[in-house]
Amino acid sequence: MTHAMLKGSNVPLDTAAVRAVLRWTPGPGVPDVDASALLLGPSGRVRSDADFVFYNQPRHPSGLVRRLPKKRDSEGLTDTVEADLGGLDVSVDRVVIAASSDGGTFRSVTDLRILLYDAAPGAGHEPLALFPVTAETGEETAVICGELYRRGDGWKFRAVGQGYPTGLVGLATDFGISVDEDAQDDQDGQAGQVGQTGQDGVGTGDGHPAGDFVAAPHGAGPGSFGSFPDADTTLVRPAVPPQPAVPPMPDRAPSYGYGYPQPPHAPAPAPAPAPAPAPAPAPAYGYPQPVGAVPEPQHAPEFRMPPMGPQFARS
Repeated sequence: MTHAMLKGSNVPLDTAAVRAVLRWTPGPGVPDVDASALLLGPSGRVRSDADFVFYNQPRHPSGLVRRLPKKRDSEGLTDTVEADLGGLDVSVDRVVIAASSDGGTFRSVTDLRILLYDAAPGAGHEPLALFPVTAETGEETAVICGELYRRGDGWKFRAVGQGYPTGLVGLATDFGISVDEDAQDDQDGQAGQVGQTGQDGVGTGDGHPAGDFVAAPHGAGPGSFGSFPDADTTLVRPAVPPQPAVPPMPDRAPSYGYGYPQPPHAPAPAPAPAPAPAPAPAPAYGYPQPVGAVPEPQHAPEFRMPPMGPQFARS
């Protein structure tokens, strides 16, 4: 029998191995959703950063809590967390099951719900509990869907539905996880590249930046505790595009200094034009005139000299 739960309600569990499945309907504009789990002590905080199971650390060191790959079924997409509650250390008081949205707020996530199954071998396929998770303000980017908590010698499941507008980082910090602030700044600078979704709505696996949380040493093998992506990847500066060649200047005769020998191919300089002759100055009055300067007077044919005076008259 499936218990349809309301916010704040709880249900006892008859099994120590459970599978918490987040399911939602993908579509255009619907952000991707990631499941995570936090193992809390009696103080309500993690005992160490190793108690955070999420996409960059999908397995707890004990191996008793793990995140499974996303799947698509006839009802939508799923992201799953399994927990073997019976084997957990007694210092673990609660296991919080959370969801975070990548690429938008939970206002845009359609039909988000958490289903709790019995993960023991041979268990039936009917869910033990079903809780529809709805956004309180619509601005949440992380939400606590529910929690598994000890009650005496057994365990219970409580429907929570508490949202965080600060995303998975704010939620994890609230429970005592040490967040790498430098990595978070890098994540904010790459917001356009984080959380890309494939054509079928399933996260590509490349969307989450490496080292978001200081939760384990680097270098551990795949599928084991601390399997972080390589955070030391060298950033390659983009190649400088080739610059266009500068076209040669049009051919022109080079200039050479005066007095220096000209190259054989240099054209000979054109001779300077001769200055126009200056006009002859007019002779000043009273000075001897140049020969031929004054033309001889020409007399008309009927011109006669006047008499020279009486002393020259003929008698």
